[in-house]
Amino acid sequence: MRVVECSAITNTVKELCITSNYCLNDDILNALREGIDKEESETGKLVLENIIENSRIAKTEGMAMCQDTGMAVFFVEIGQDVHVTGGSLTEAINEGVRLGYKEGYLRNSVVRDPIERVNTGDNTPAVIHYDIVEGDRIRIVIAPKGFGSENMSALKMLKPSDGLEGVKKFVIETVDKAGPNPCPPIVVGVGIGGTMEKAAILAKKALIRPINIRSEIEYVRKLELELLETINKLGIGPAGLGGTVTALGVNVEVYPTHIAGLPVAVNISCHATRHAEAII
Repeated sequence: MRVVECSAITNTVKELCITSNYCLNDDILNALREGIDKEESETGKLVLENIIENSRIAKTEGMAMCQDTGMAVFFVEIGQDVHVTGGSLTEAINEGVRLGYKEGYLRNSVVRDPIERVNTGDNTPAVIHYDIVEGDRIRIVIAPKGFGSENMSALKMLKPSDGLEGVKKFVIETVDKAGPNPCPPIVVGVGIGGTMEKAAILAKKALIRPINIRSEIEYVRKLELELLETINKLGIGPAGLGGTVTALGVNVEVYPTHIAGLPVAVNISCHATRHAEAII
């Protein structure tokens, strides 16, 4: 049994909060650069160039790449041979968020109650998804999520008879309806299967997979490529000003489901699809 102190978790989370908000991931940057060559609109090319320059300034100057530094979402894999000491694991993560958002000068965007709307002042609590795995390590992935794009996400309980075509239709309709609101070019995470909440988690988790890595399942891989092609024909374009690069990538995750259901969730993310990870 390996012992991990809560203080180590807090320090790791603090650094992840800052890094993820300052440094845009390489897969996204590469897709933006490739997008300049693919984009047919001159305005669209300029938007993409400005996004790349913005990310460069954020990294070199040590500042947030976007004013919406998101609600902190975590995917935490806990090895079953790990024992956490010195306090609560959840509180250790939240303390890391408090410190990271303060030290990184990141905006506090979380309200204590969804109706009363009083800001917590430290961007906590985080949204944490735990998974118990084999081994004696803890893997922590942070995915700060801004709500310009989160608000454009959707979930639908399709009928099994709707099949793959029904899934495609729902994804495309969701992106088309979102239009310029999620700050395109976007990344689209799709979750298919499970239950209502499982599909939503799958869609969010899909966003942390590098967009240059396709699914290992053949029909899913084909679906990802087809959806990306169709979305980029919608004409929304960079910043919603028209063009051929509306999405940088589409990632789809699937899970077994009930014989009577076909849950589908679409989680849209802006070009600042941020994520960072560490293993303790």
